[in-house]
Amino acid sequence: MTATIRSWISERVAVCCARVFQSLQSATVRTSGETAMRFQDQGVIITGAGSGIGRETAIEFAQEGAVVACTDIDSDTAGRTVEEIEKRGGRAHAFTLDTTDPKAVKTVFAAAAERMSRMDVLINSAGVREIEPVVDLPYEEWCRVINVNLTGVFLCSQAFVRKLTSEGTSGSIVNLASTLGLTAAPNRPAYTASKHAVVGLTKEMGLELGESGIRVNAVGPGVTRTALTERYFQNPDMADTVKSIHAMNRWGEAREIARVILFLASEDASFMTGVTVPIDGGWLAGKKM
Repeated sequence: MTATIRSWISERVAVCCARVFQSLQSATVRTSGETAMRFQDQGVIITGAGSGIGRETAIEFAQEGAVVACTDIDSDTAGRTVEEIEKRGGRAHAFTLDTTDPKAVKTVFAAAAERMSRMDVLINSAGVREIEPVVDLPYEEWCRVINVNLTGVFLCSQAFVRKLTSEGTSGSIVNLASTLGLTAAPNRPAYTASKHAVVGLTKEMGLELGESGIRVNAVGPGVTRTALTERYFQNPDMADTVKSIHAMNRWGEAREIARVILFLASEDASFMTGVTVPIDGGWLAGKKM
């Protein structure tokens, strides 16, 4: 092999290696950018953003470039979520909202849309529960749980959809259902009924809104460590029981639920609507023998 040929081969190999390196570098940068900023400058409104899954979801959206409207019936907790987001370099606004009040929903959604300049995603995270058997559950408590967990989802979704359809824009709704929207457990009649209804409402809205470009999905978390479930973890025996109903023998963390919510809200789930995704550590897989 002549020196000229060897030189030519070496040159071509060097060029090819450089091109491969550039391609890999570009792909890495592109992938990293897409992962980190799936919601760049999008407007996201979250109910129940003051604590638990709603709070973690708000933080995750802000970390991925969104402007987040953090709503909660407790103005102090909504404000603290905004403070945490801003401390991390994100953008957010706090709003006090009773999701069961139609006038308040209309007012807050209009104000949030104005502050964020656009509205792309709604996360219905506000929720309450009771622990009472059917025979002892007061009517007032039944109404409270149904109003927050179901009527609030309906009112906020309606306001969001009206805003988007009036502008001819697409968007995404993710509802917080529960594993108890897909099965049942003793002493939670109102909560279980409300979450089954959220699963049904998710299907209905997904069906109705599919052609408009508005996707509607839900998540069904297993027992997740939040303020709402804190009493489970104060008693070691109860904590062990809670863990044992999951095949993975542990409870969920709010951030684990938030990450699936972001997936459903993103273009990664662009062909998904009307479904409820269990995030239950294997609860629904069946009982361990």
